[in-house]
Formats: sequence, C-alpha cells, structure tokens
Amino acid sequence: MALFFKKVLSNLSAQKDAQRKADLYRKLLRHEAKIGGEVFGPVQPGGRREFFCLDEHTWVWHEEWIDQNGQHQYATTRYDVRPGGIVKSQNGQYKPVNEPEAQNLLRAAMLYEKRVNDELYSFVV
Repeated sequence: MALFFKKVLSNLSAQKDAQRKADLYRKLLRHEAKIGGEVFGPVQPGGRREFFCLDEHTWVWHEEWIDQNGQHQYATTRYDVRPGGIVKSQNGQYKPVNEPEAQNLLRAAMLYEKRVNDELYSFVV
C-alpha cells in the first residue's frame, strides 16, 4: 500500500511540475506578445496589440481597436515561414507575402527579438 501512495504522490508532483511549467510558458508568451505589440508604435486607447513568435516558423500579429462608430474590431494575422517563402493567413484566407511585407516582417521580428531579450531575458545568462 505504501508503494501505491508513493507512486500517486510522485505522479501528482510531476503533474504539478508540468502545470507550473505550462503556466510559466503562457505568462512569458503573453509578456513577449505585449512587448512585441509595442514594436509597431503606441496602441490607441481602448485597443490592444500583440506580436509574437509562436514557434520557429510562425509569427502572430493580433490587434483590437474601437472603430469610428464605437464598434469593437479585431484582426489576427498569422505568418508561416516556409522554405519557399512566407504565407500569411487572415480570416481563413492564405496568400503569399510580397517582398516589401516580408522585409517589414523581418525588421519587426528583429526588433521584437532585441526588445524581448533586453526587457525580459537579459537577466538570464
């Protein structure tokens, strides 16, 4: 019976550790997204902007704002970096990214990386 309880406690401990890691990952990603949203300049009052690297091939830009009629609006753009180029997804529509937009994404990604490293991870060496 003692072995059973040890195994249960060990399993619970591993689950708590996994949950803590998942929570930390989500908090860091949210903070990175907030920093990334500032790469494009100030956010309008009542608005929200996030820009972040989801994984090594995926960038996400999400923006929310209040339009001139007082209506809540939002747009989410996902950039998938592929060997043959960058594909952008908006509202379920996929299309290739042209050269100027690819250059803008590259500049934004480089600024994002610098700001996130300087403001969030610089203390970890």
